Amino acid sequence: MRGSSLSSPRARAEEFCARFGLQVPVLLAPMAGACPVALSVAVANAGGMGAMGALLSSPEEIAAWAAAFRRASSGSFQLNTWIPGAEPPRDPAAEEKLRRFLAEWGPEVLPEAADSKPKDFGAQCAAFLAAKPRAVSSIMGVFSPAFVQSLKASGIAWFATATTPLEALRCEDAGADAIIAQGFEAGGHRGAFDTEAAERQCVGLFALIPQVASRVSIPVIAAGGIADGRGIAAALALGASAAAIGTGFLRAPEAQLNPAWADALAGAEPETTVLTRAYSGRLGRCVKNAYIEAVGHEDAPLPAPYPVQSGLTLAMREEAKKMQDKRRIQAWAGQSAALARAKPAGEILRRIWREADALLP
Repeated sequence: MRGSSLSSPRARAEEFCARFGLQVPVLLAPMAGACPVALSVAVANAGGMGAMGALLSSPEEIAAWAAAFRRASSGSFQLNTWIPGAEPPRDPAAEEKLRRFLAEWGPEVLPEAADSKPKDFGAQCAAFLAAKPRAVSSIMGVFSPAFVQSLKASGIAWFATATTPLEALRCEDAGADAIIAQGFEAGGHRGAFDTEAAERQCVGLFALIPQVASRVSIPVIAAGGIADGRGIAAALALGASAAAIGTGFLRAPEAQLNPAWADALAGAEPETTVLTRAYSGRLGRCVKNAYIEAVGHEDAPLPAPYPVQSGLTLAMREEAKKMQDKRRIQAWAGQSAALARAKPAGEILRRIWREADALLP
């Protein structure tokens, strides 16, 4: 039977919490490089689900993160990575133009920077199974049938990200236990299956939730632009069973965010966050800055595909972080950035759930 939105909002939320070991139907969104153990522990100890964005992490780092989490919390957490795509096409002449352009924004970029490779996906998957989290989540595609079978045999749920209703159906057919419906308001990288078509498939969260919820029979987790109780209540009313929040937790002290990034979030208007390929070559939402504007100029070279662009911009990104330079810093942020508060993460979660609970029938 299709249609996960047939029961009441409160009943769906309570069922989700019971199934995944939560007290409140709120998940920390997995953000690579911005999910320290302390942040997940604070969210989990307040009743939500912690998360590790493990894209940039080795198997040893994944194991260490999970062990550190368990020493501080008995709550639930998820581990997340990207489904790998095909090898990117290479264009040495275009990469040379990019290196010259980027040298105007940071240190000299060596040719070998373009040879950047992602972490070993198979090794990450093996580390996920060994860590035994409550859930493993994915973006940009679906896991292989063999890995899905291994997850189910280990009692680990699979949360699959979808940015369109058709992607959601593919996720359910592939064996997902829940769909993370990612609206285009979300900060960080888009989860689109066809990364080249991501700009043309930008669906707002509150248009996406009901269309996904009416077509699938598994729970829907709303993600994108939610940072207060009103957003959670609205998402649940539209058919979601839970909500994922990323940007809304980034100013919490436990996030240990670079001060320039945190400052960029404070008071950021929705229109000052933009979708760009300027940093990684994949489409993601950041706070607009001078570097992003320069990349968008008609005379600037086009970004290279991922992970080539990510390798080429690494030196600039590292220098910008070190210098706390808002003109260049990679400040991932959703359109709700202005709602983020510089308060302890547990306090943030308890407050927004009280707000949501008061609005639910």
